[in-house]
Amino acid sequence: MIQRRFKQVDVFTTVPYQGNPVAVVLDGDGLTTEQMQAIARWTNLSETTFVCAPTLPQADYLLRIFCPGSELPFAGHPTIGSAHAMLTSGYAPRRPGELVQECGVGLVRLRTGDDGISLPLPQARMRQAQDSVRTAVEQAIGAPLLEAPVAVDLGIVWLTGQVASGELLRSLKPSMDGIAAAARQIGTNGITLFGMDGDTPEVRSFAPHEGTPEDPVCGSGNGAVAFYLRERRGARDYRARQGRCLGRDGHIRVSHDGETIWLGGQAVSCIEGSIVA
Repeated sequence: MIQRRFKQVDVFTTVPYQGNPVAVVLDGDGLTTEQMQAIARWTNLSETTFVCAPTLPQADYLLRIFCPGSELPFAGHPTIGSAHAMLTSGYAPRRPGELVQECGVGLVRLRTGDDGISLPLPQARMRQAQDSVRTAVEQAIGAPLLEAPVAVDLGIVWLTGQVASGELLRSLKPSMDGIAAAARQIGTNGITLFGMDGDTPEVRSFAPHEGTPEDPVCGSGNGAVAFYLRERRGARDYRARQGRCLGRDGHIRVSHDGETIWLGGQAVSCIEGSIVA
């Protein structure tokens, strides 16, 4: 067993403990998959990542991402948090303003700068939910949706729907059993809802059957909202908020570059040290 550098990073915030945490093991080489999974169970965060040497020459590093119970090919807030951990630990990118992450979905090119770290969302596959799913969601949340929800597949699949306002969204006290049943009915990882406060989307993401009743600030959930809004309202840049119902206040930046949607935000390190593994 050796000492391995470790950070716990709060993502989508510049204020510690107001965003979404991710645990980052910066010296992941030499750990087996079973050891990584055991560490992820121990940290008990939604995701724990392991930075390893890349296998592809174009990449700066290889990132493996684990939930407490399984490995993910890709996820938004762990990607941003891990890139922040790399940059604040002295890593010098091969190309200024850019990091190339190798992970389960291939190569992901990240933009870095004073406004934080941004990642391009993979092209989504979308399918509209049947009326029975809409009814199940509305019963679970105790409020109507403005339109039929859409299953947005970004590798992680979110059933995505809009309610009348951000204020209404914050007031909801959903049935987690109902949320889980509706998500299983259409085969998604969870349900992401949003409502508008003026031009600002307020977002909430629920995945109780995946072990996360409510995600404080969810990168892939916000990505699903971005595709939903582009499909139904047209492309526009905006900043979303998430987490206020859980005592957080995350800020997510969404921008469009042709057909590509970029999602990003700031991050801050809250814990630095080492673990033995």
